[in-house]
Amino acid sequence: MYEPIHSKSVHSTAGESDFPHRTREEELDIQLAGHLAALLAVTDELGLGAEAERIAEQIARLRGTPPVRHAGLTGADPAALHRRALALAGRALVVAASRADTAAAILAAERMDAHTAALRDTRLVGAP
Repeated sequence: MYEPIHSKSVHSTAGESDFPHRTREEELDIQLAGHLAALLAVTDELGLGAEAERIAEQIARLRGTPPVRHAGLTGADPAALHRRALALAGRALVVAASRADTAAAILAAERMDAHTAALRDTRLVGAP
């Protein structure tokens, strides 16, 4: 009544497929480089040159090539940029800790501290 199935199931396990898979370490490297690249764009927009260079070095280490730099300014509020950078640094810290990348974790934690301090300062300056 039924014909036998002659092709592989779409539900076959990863070991049976014909395309290469990334390791967990490779996936974490890609995630970390992505978070750092986004942080680099915000850092460039804030005009933090030395800090941006440190981030770019970590991206180059993870990817094997220097990152593409931020091309233009959005004109966003500096406090909003610092909040965005704080969130991105936090994400980078989580991934760096997960992959036991001490250099990236330290950099991310330092950036979190710096952006937290900058937000604190902008609130004091903007306070009545």
